[in-house]
Amino acid sequence: MRRKDKEIKDKKEIESIISRSDVCRIALCENDSPYIVPVCFGYKDNFLYIHSAADGKKIDLIKKNNKVCFEFDTHEGLIKSENPCDWDVKYHSVVGSGKAFFIDGLEEKTKALTIITGHYSSDAFEYQENSVDNVTIIKVEIENITGKKSGYL
Repeated sequence: MRRKDKEIKDKKEIESIISRSDVCRIALCENDSPYIVPVCFGYKDNFLYIHSAADGKKIDLIKKNNKVCFEFDTHEGLIKSENPCDWDVKYHSVVGSGKAFFIDGLEEKTKALTIITGHYSSDAFEYQENSVDNVTIIKVEIENITGKKSGYL
């Protein structure tokens, strides 16, 4: 990272940013073209969990190349000045990469769904077995991760 003064290395602070983020963006590669998609997610113990339909471009790309990049952010406002070239955005972000794998098995998929829904709600849910069977769960093993903050003195 060029601006070391903005870098976040502390794992707890990085996890706090992830917990405050509503959307994760997953970047994949198709031949020499990038592809990015926003997803609902869960995070636990250095793993990222994503649910998906069984078919689609994201699934096809992961089957061909399971290396992924991901991004989370929290937008906290625009910082204006008289000169618009000096404007800044107050935010925190996390960027990382890893390898994506598909989870099979009712018990593992149910645990992953609980992690995903737990990110968005404190409610407890029971999942119908056929619903769990029909959802695809992607588990990303995080290999590297870093954070950044901007707009803070």
